[in-house]
Amino acid sequence: MLENLMVRRKDGTGLFAPLTLGVGPGSFASVMGPSGVGKSTLLDAVGGHLGHGFHCEGRVVLDGRDVTALPPEARRIGIVFQDAALFPHLSVGDNLAFGLRRDLRGREARRATVNAALDQAGLSGMAARDPASLSGGQRARAALMRTLLAEPGALLLDEPFSALDAGLRAEMRGFTHAQVTRLGIPCLLVTHDHADAEAVGGICVNLSPFA
Repeated sequence: MLENLMVRRKDGTGLFAPLTLGVGPGSFASVMGPSGVGKSTLLDAVGGHLGHGFHCEGRVVLDGRDVTALPPEARRIGIVFQDAALFPHLSVGDNLAFGLRRDLRGREARRATVNAALDQAGLSGMAARDPASLSGGQRARAALMRTLLAEPGALLLDEPFSALDAGLRAEMRGFTHAQVTRLGIPCLLVTHDHADAEAVGGICVNLSPFA
């Protein structure tokens, strides 16, 4: 739940009008708006990653807990960007293992969890592959699964489909929708494409410039 959330620059000017938005478990809310209105900055505010030149007002509430003042690592909110951002010096499997919770101990248990995630993503047998050898759609699925392996309580998606061609976009939208539904977590999607919002369903809001 976002309650009257807004972001101000250091000089006090607001980026967008205060936003109140509720997203249920396993549901999506899509945020659209003109370039420069602050869509990605909104995600930074929700995830706790705002730069020093900004501060937020209002509240971010997750599972009934106000997380607005918490650091990013304490919020349990995952984020996936337009660029899959896989670590080039790690194998595909090691990239996914990077997202595992710290309390999952034991090499075999960790390997089994990673392999199960690769299976779910249609990447069976690719644990040892170099990320550079994956297709765009494969990299996108691997990046999403890495984020989900951390077991976030909510998911933020920042234009995650925009770098993919039309066929892969449709595939990735369906895969993302299935994973969010399976895990029952709320998801906030920033996109400039109405087709993205229509494909995932749920609420769609337009972020308005601050007046």
